[in-house]
Amino acid sequence: MLKLLGRITSINVRKVLWALDELGIGYDREDWGLPLRDPKVPEFLALNPNGQVPVLVDGDFVLWESVAVMAYVNEAHGAGALMPQDAKARALAMQWVQWQSTEMGRHWVYPLNALVRKTPGFDDPDKLAKSVAAWAKTMEIIEGQLAKGMDFVAGDRFTLADISITLGLHRWFATPIAHAPMPASEAYYRRMMQRPAAAPWLTAATP
Repeated sequence: MLKLLGRITSINVRKVLWALDELGIGYDREDWGLPLRDPKVPEFLALNPNGQVPVLVDGDFVLWESVAVMAYVNEAHGAGALMPQDAKARALAMQWVQWQSTEMGRHWVYPLNALVRKTPGFDDPDKLAKSVAAWAKTMEIIEGQLAKGMDFVAGDRFTLADISITLGLHRWFATPIAHAPMPASEAYYRRMMQRPAAAPWLTAATP
């Protein structure tokens, strides 16, 4: 049985949980990550020296970084079902997985902490405005991609890219800021919410 260490309020943990559920793979999950359980302790740091979630434990194999974990469970336990076999199509899907982590994700840190988590110290209105504006620019990019009329982010089939992008959209729509119309993204998001494996991870309690 796979074991996943991480709290469900982490978007990176939810990426892996959705992938596991989509593939029908059984797992146990342990809460790790503040405020539930401090990962900066020797027990956890022995598994991930970065002290970050998620961490996957598969027997004596330990893996961290959500993108790597999603790819691993898909290949090792899911027969590759959530990625195309064609090299170009697979690279395009992975492009959007990485983009969500590196571009979309880096701009929501300040708004999320200021407006959703109410984290002390995130109270500078200028920094908030700049972060929201930068985040909105990335949303224009994904809106342009989805407006091309494809059923999924990277083509005509559901992939790991759809998990990453949908969770990113969920965070955008759930954050109390002004949202410009994004008809393609909104329609896509509604479709993704209908997937049984997605529903538990797209709730108001987990932006």
